[in-house]
Amino acid sequence: MSPSEPESADGDAMPAASSQANSDGDSQVGDLREQRLANLLSEITDAICQGQILDIDQVCQANPDLAGELRRLLGTVLVTDTAGAKRDEGLADQNPAGNRWRSLRLPSVVGDYELIEELGRGGMGVVFRARQISLDREVAVKMILRGRLASDLDLHRFMAEASATAKLEHAGIVPVFEVDDVDGRPFFSMQLVDGMTLAEAVADGPLPQRRAAKLVAEVARAIGYANRHGVLHRDLKPSNILIASDGSAMVTDFGLAKQISEADDLTRSGMLLGTPAYMSPEQAGGRRGLMGPASDVYSLGAVLYFALTGQPPFVASSPMELVMLVIEQDPVPPRGRCPSLDRDLEMIVIRCLQKPIDLRYQSADDLAADLEAYLADEKVSARSGQFNQVVARLFRETHHSAVLENWGTLWIWHSLVLLVACMLTWQLEYHDVQQRWVYATVWIVGLGAWASVFWSMRQRMGPVTFIERQVAHVWGASMIAIGSLFPLEWWLQMPVLSLSPMLGVISAMVFIIKASMFSGAFYLQAAALLAVSLVMAIHPDFAHFWFGIVAAACFFIPGFKYARQRHAAPTTDLP
Repeated sequence: MSPSEPESADGDAMPAASSQANSDGDSQVGDLREQRLANLLSEITDAICQGQILDIDQVCQANPDLAGELRRLLGTVLVTDTAGAKRDEGLADQNPAGNRWRSLRLPSVVGDYELIEELGRGGMGVVFRARQISLDREVAVKMILRGRLASDLDLHRFMAEASATAKLEHAGIVPVFEVDDVDGRPFFSMQLVDGMTLAEAVADGPLPQRRAAKLVAEVARAIGYANRHGVLHRDLKPSNILIASDGSAMVTDFGLAKQISEADDLTRSGMLLGTPAYMSPEQAGGRRGLMGPASDVYSLGAVLYFALTGQPPFVASSPMELVMLVIEQDPVPPRGRCPSLDRDLEMIVIRCLQKPIDLRYQSADDLAADLEAYLADEKVSARSGQFNQVVARLFRETHHSAVLENWGTLWIWHSLVLLVACMLTWQLEYHDVQQRWVYATVWIVGLGAWASVFWSMRQRMGPVTFIERQVAHVWGASMIAIGSLFPLEWWLQMPVLSLSPMLGVISAMVFIIKASMFSGAFYLQAAALLAVSLVMAIHPDFAHFWFGIVAAACFFIPGFKYARQRHAAPTTDLP
């Protein structure tokens, strides 16, 4: 016995004190768990700020009990670091040779190149208009200048851009001429494209529909070529698309390009790379294993959305909020911003921006083919849908469904509680109990108390997401509706339990809402509950018996499924 435990007269620990100790123990366990999570996030934040590489999978494997919370919260840490990197772009270079570059005056000769003027600054350096002296031709020269990007990883990324671009020979990709370094500063020269970026072209307003479609079709063909040769771009955005003087589009800035077959990804799992407004949900969520050609397709769709409407699919006041919108929300349909937009073109954009990867075009070439069909006034595949595809989309899980792994076990318990309440009500009715307060006690007080226990258990499992709070509000509304049946029966002077069939209707509405949020499979539960409400109306003597069986099954079956998923794969990527 612990020295702190009080004793009764016979020397035994007092039961009340023992119960209190158990409660305090549970609270302490929860506090320790939260403290571990806070300490771990603090260590990860420090490591990221020091430029160390973060591997989310490794961190989660080392802390399996915290894996779910870590995957949700690490996104915030990574976005914060990305914002910090943007703010620090002007920091002084610590390399002694950096003094030369900070005081660089143009024009200036660097190796075989005369730098004439600065054209722009990107994520890893500065691009200059230059003249290659030996060949007497104008080129663009890109080099690393700022100190924050002087790490080995950043140098590898910079060189990866040159390597990835140099191997791609396509009319729609700006070619690389030479890769070299000066004073330890890597640089590469590439074709100078006279024209403007797509971002500059849209600055005065959206492009004409057919012109926007033509430009993005050309870019999609170039990206399709890169994908077929094993290179993902991963940072497609309007400022990386150049419009030449002849009106053709060319892709540049492969700074985040990745060899599809690379065994060791320089950007590793967990690093948030790219421009949030145009990156795919899997890229924004740091799910490296899911990234592929369809990720570039999503970005192309976002670029087309921008060209047609004058703004990206998502706009937010902070990078963190923007990433959460990309992961969680669907954009406003293009016609919502531009009502005159052609319906076929809107369908093409919407198909690109689907969050489930398998619902997008599977390649940039497929997107290009659809855009070319639109330009030729032919039928586009984005509007076609076979019956089995329509059914599959209707019943598929959404990107929010992963949070249901937190509810699986709780739904199993809820099915048991609901079954007990229904069987008790059935027996009370069978024994001709007519007092309304008895049934109100079961359904209002009893289930209300269980709802409090349910929500408390969920909170102890970790942070509650926004989508879960929405579900909780829907569930709470259904309980209020069910509780209102008893005073309504009294007010209308109806016999007790006359409105019982409404239990099935109210519950069905809850599952219809769940189907729109999580999985179309919940439409089956909704149909079953609507059917049982008819049975309850036809056979009132067994109404609560049948409702209890069906309603309990509606919660137990998905609960068992998601509980198994949680225990079988505790480190599964979350959206």
